[in-house]
Amino acid sequence: MELTKEELLRYNRQIMIPEIGEEGQRKLKNAKVFVAGVGGLGSISSYYLTAAGIGHLTIVDKDKVDYSNLNRQIIHWTSDVGNWKTESGIRKLQNLNPHCSIRAIQAEIREDNCRELIGDCSIIVDAMDNMKTRRILNAASVKNGIPYIYGGVHQLDGLASVFVPGETPCLECVFPRHAAESDTAPPGILGPVPGVIACIQAIEAVKLILGINGLLTGRLLCFCGLDMTFREFKISQNPECPVCRL
Repeated sequence: MELTKEELLRYNRQIMIPEIGEEGQRKLKNAKVFVAGVGGLGSISSYYLTAAGIGHLTIVDKDKVDYSNLNRQIIHWTSDVGNWKTESGIRKLQNLNPHCSIRAIQAEIREDNCRELIGDCSIIVDAMDNMKTRRILNAASVKNGIPYIYGGVHQLDGLASVFVPGETPCLECVFPRHAAESDTAPPGILGPVPGVIACIQAIEAVKLILGINGLLTGRLLCFCGLDMTFREFKISQNPECPVCRL
């Protein structure tokens, strides 16, 4: 798929980058990315992926916009309160970049529908707020060999990593399930924190598509907003992982 004159103008500042160029921009145009959730993380990651020229984006969410979302979920506005997040999200993304094909699905991600929802997307961006759904996404990632870009936030802190089946540990290796595990009440979140993590997720998605080295594979990046530091921890596969062990 060739780039139109308008697209060449729109993506001019990206095409200038040696690692991207016109060939890389065409790769982005042909890419298909799945964003699970259109909340704090998904608002930002889907927005920047659309702005970057990802040709095909699927966004999935089951909730409606609430006033309590508006401090961080910047794709949703006051006038959207009460509407489905997928409907609010697709309007903004289509207005942002009409060259991108946006598929919005109002649904809960479950074990029995996860693969169908992902369809032929080649990257999963995790923008969820609970471990139950994350584990479902991780299992689908491992089973189908689809890279999974993890992101999580809590108060002024955030985490990010990239899991590539067959090459790196998976989510379960890093955050093993506990017998008594249960999702707790939603945490406090400062609005810009998911912005930081979601931007990192979007950058990693672009790098995956373009084959740019330096991915957050085998590494867990930790952001602390209180002292404005980034710390990195090496992570490795758990040989007894029930999900990805060979």
